[in-house]
Amino acid sequence: MAHAIEADGLVKTYPGAVRALDGLSITLGQGEILGLLGPNGAGKSTTVKILTTLIRPDAGTAAVAGHDVLRRPDRVRRVIGVVSQRSGADPEASGRDNLVLQARLYGTGGAEARRRADELLERFGLREVAARKVKTYSGGTQRRLDVALGLVHRPRVLFLDEPTTGLDPEARASMWAEIAALAGDDALAILLTTHYLDEADRLARRLAIVDRGSVVAEGTPDALKGELRGDAVHLEWGEAPEEGAVRAALGRLPGIRDVMLEGPRLSARTDDGAAAVPAVLAALDHAGFPAAAVTVARPSLDDVYLRYAGRRFAQADTAGSASATGTATEPAATGGVR
Repeated sequence: MAHAIEADGLVKTYPGAVRALDGLSITLGQGEILGLLGPNGAGKSTTVKILTTLIRPDAGTAAVAGHDVLRRPDRVRRVIGVVSQRSGADPEASGRDNLVLQARLYGTGGAEARRRADELLERFGLREVAARKVKTYSGGTQRRLDVALGLVHRPRVLFLDEPTTGLDPEARASMWAEIAALAGDDALAILLTTHYLDEADRLARRLAIVDRGSVVAEGTPDALKGELRGDAVHLEWGEAPEEGAVRAALGRLPGIRDVMLEGPRLSARTDDGAAAVPAVLAALDHAGFPAAAVTVARPSLDDVYLRYAGRRFAQADTAGSASATGTATEPAATGGVR
């Protein structure tokens, strides 16, 4: 059976020598949620733009539902739904009118378009606000409408580009439940881009961790975390300690590995964190760098990212946000790409 999405060696460079994609390759099966996890500026949205035929890659190949995105973009657009970062709903129209218009644009007759709109309003809990203008909706309500718009024409593949950005915790949890149901009940293939670690851990059956335009690690969340044996030990100082002295102090301790020092924060791995902490603190005290705080935790996706990308996710996300103006503008269309 063909993959719902198959991309191989995608490359994209924007003006100013901004290399957004650097040989990115992914696959997605039907009924699966693949999470593209990466900081802002990692190349996630550029990948979505290529797969939804909004831009062309400089190199590489991609197919969606068996259709080549370069040779048959028209067929790709008929089988995909897109929920981009920015809502494409008409704020001056009602939720129902937005849904009916979207259905009509796909060639659905008037009666069937209205029936489909009512079906989606019911499914996404929008019936009570169906007649109100979209500009009066809360953020969570508008995002539910955005997803409904992407499903009007019953696509085979759904693209969710940062679907919960800006939502409050309750609205995010509601959206997570809807996304999980779409893959489970509807057997949709869903490509989810996110820079939320908890969202990726919760929703994605499989993860592709993206950094600087390429996939640096891929697998199920549990498998990726399971590759990191033992516990993570995290230490903090009020200000950055002298790296050489800290590494030398820890280098004399057995069982301490994967030491990563970023400014005032240090992470390391060990088989038994609770047993190792006293020796770690004593060694640092002796070296003249007593830690202000220490925690021990089981492996997380942040630890996975640190291992493969060489930096903390939050640090990379901040750096990506600062440089995001060097990339192309995000697509504003919501729903199926026509």
